[in-house]
Amino acid sequence: MKFYLATAFYCLSLTSTNAFSAVAPNAAKTASSVDPVDKSMTSLPKETDAFDPTAGENAALQRNNKNEVWVPQRARPRRNRKSPAMRGMVRENIVTPSNFIYPLFIHDEDFNQPIPSMPGCERHSLDSMLREVGESYALGVKTFVLFPKVPDELKTNMGVEAYNPEGIVPRAVRMIKAAYPDTIVCTDVALDPYSDQGHDGVVEDGKILNDVTIHQLCKQAVCQARAGADVVAPSDMMDGRVKAIRDALDAEGFTDVSILSYTAKYASAYYGPFRDALDSHPGFGDKKTYQQDPANGREALIEAALDAAEGADMLMVKPGMPYLDVIRRLKDYSPLPIAAYHVSGEYAMIKAACEKGWLNEKDVVLETLMCFKRAGADIILTYYAKQAAQWMKDDGLN
Repeated sequence: MKFYLATAFYCLSLTSTNAFSAVAPNAAKTASSVDPVDKSMTSLPKETDAFDPTAGENAALQRNNKNEVWVPQRARPRRNRKSPAMRGMVRENIVTPSNFIYPLFIHDEDFNQPIPSMPGCERHSLDSMLREVGESYALGVKTFVLFPKVPDELKTNMGVEAYNPEGIVPRAVRMIKAAYPDTIVCTDVALDPYSDQGHDGVVEDGKILNDVTIHQLCKQAVCQARAGADVVAPSDMMDGRVKAIRDALDAEGFTDVSILSYTAKYASAYYGPFRDALDSHPGFGDKKTYQQDPANGREALIEAALDAAEGADMLMVKPGMPYLDVIRRLKDYSPLPIAAYHVSGEYAMIKAACEKGWLNEKDVVLETLMCFKRAGADIILTYYAKQAAQWMKDDGLN
């Protein structure tokens, strides 16, 4: 019944909008310049064949004590929308910069490299990364996740550069924590940036080896923790990796280092620009043998149960907007905080539409981030983190 009512109201709104556009396409009057409306509707031109909604035994509308047309409905949801103050008072969800994790691409160069498929994003030098962290921190964004572009000559099937203590990620972590000790620095735990095969794990005969990969991921996570990472985020989707990483961290005394698990990471077509940024496209095939099938929603609950039991502190859904239903499923199922990743393809689509002038970038982005929160996300990874925080500050919202 609710579906049919919602559909009916939606159709009615479309009809009303189109009708208004047809009558007054150039109308630009402000509310104060509109002529007073005769709410009795008796001053309208009389037409013999025009329908009168107030006439007859089964009139659609009635008249109140002032002889104004009246719908006798006590419950009027619009009363809670009548002003900005009222809407703010009853608002169910609020997004603030403290909800954001800002992904930063880094490389070992002394210049920044724009990413054509992600306008506004770039591979940062480490000095530029530090400036970006400082500017974002001043706007209220306190959490960052690092993604490295690794030179080809350092890539191997075993991904050994992933746990080089003098590699780009450990050095970047140390720089951020030295300059901004109150930030939360997250690190990606996966082999694809370091793999000459472009996959998240070790490859043999075209197959991604689960347990051998986890061996390498444990070494990577401990290396990152030693550098000062506050949160490690395994994005590889190997079975059992959360437990192994938790045990490895605990064994080395890093019991306070959190695990943000990519719990429901789908084999999605939305990752292309991200792979451009890291130069980490799969060298062969795809990632469907370890990332989830986009057709499956309930499967995410299996992954969530396993990750929680293995020691995850937070659960992530990736991508974000096309998977709001999965975010809601996990929110209803698990007491752990839920993160949503507003991925590169989603970012690129918004950018492309806004560059065409088809959408208002600020309005669309802030609505998108609110949708994540409404669906159940406590944490939002977004390339718009800094810009959204600036917009919120400009609007007096942070």
